[in-house]
Amino acid sequence: MTRQYFEKKLVLASHNPGKVREIAEFFEPLHVSVFSASDYNLEEPAETGATFTQNARLKAAAAAEVTGLPALADDSGLVVPALGGRPGIRSARWAGPDRDFNDAMLRIHEMLEGHPDNSAHFVCVLALCWPDAHCECFEGIIEGSLAWPPRGNKGFGYDPMFVPEGHVITFGEMAPEKKHKISHRAVAFRKLIEACFVG
Repeated sequence: MTRQYFEKKLVLASHNPGKVREIAEFFEPLHVSVFSASDYNLEEPAETGATFTQNARLKAAAAAEVTGLPALADDSGLVVPALGGRPGIRSARWAGPDRDFNDAMLRIHEMLEGHPDNSAHFVCVLALCWPDAHCECFEGIIEGSLAWPPRGNKGFGYDPMFVPEGHVITFGEMAPEKKHKISHRAVAFRKLIEACFVG
């Protein structure tokens, strides 16, 4: 049975300010205070997992162990079938140590040039772990296609080149409140809420 969440504090095991802001907004209606990894000076553990789920669990479990509080970690990325699923779990690493996603998007564009398939999807796995090492994981996926050149300055990461299915604008052009309703992170978050908060 899925464990219910009754605590009022949560550590978000992420140093990505875009993710922290987006996930904290999801928790506002639940009256849960969200703290970032930076608030606790947590080091980023090496993402040694072979899947989004393994990496999310690894990060959340490490944060929960160090802080003694429940922790939530997000592992997400862009999956491009024509590139054999890359960048996938290495999506952030493709942006390099300076997190330059303009370079990462250009790399994808150059590798795809001339390929007839520009489909892609975003994957997000949320892992919620308690200090006793119990974890619950939830996956969200949104299908779409890649646009070039990148458009919009909202969002973060690969958002400016991703057009979600059924839309004509990129995540980078989309108002945050609209993106929050349809994104891969929103899908995973809804599953988490239904299972752990209102189950």
